[in-house]
Amino acid sequence: MKHKRSIPNRGFRVADQIQRDVAVLIRDLKDPRIGMVTLHAVEVTPDYAHAKIFFSVLVGDPHECETALNEAAGFIRNGLFKRLQIHTVPTLHFHFDRTTERAAELSLLIAQANATRAKDD
Repeated sequence: MKHKRSIPNRGFRVADQIQRDVAVLIRDLKDPRIGMVTLHAVEVTPDYAHAKIFFSVLVGDPHECETALNEAAGFIRNGLFKRLQIHTVPTLHFHFDRTTERAAELSLLIAQANATRAKDD
């Protein structure tokens, strides 16, 4: 069996489309545990079987939100079936992304260090 010529950057384009569609589908969820969610990145495995979705939360408990999103993953995936024109829609795995949280903590530490240094000078 001959494989179709692979489309350059297809994985990135699929991930990007999944990110946009999942963002819309999350807004339709009625689960109170899911607060204001921002999707940061989507990583799709080369065989399109799985997609890791990294998110942060503006309001609410990140761990409760992660649990709720993973419980709704099947529902969201069904929504993707209707939106995506690809043969296999990946299984979705939501992961809380602490990057923004860590950045804020580091900024605070730097500010404190600078304030301490200014006092010492």
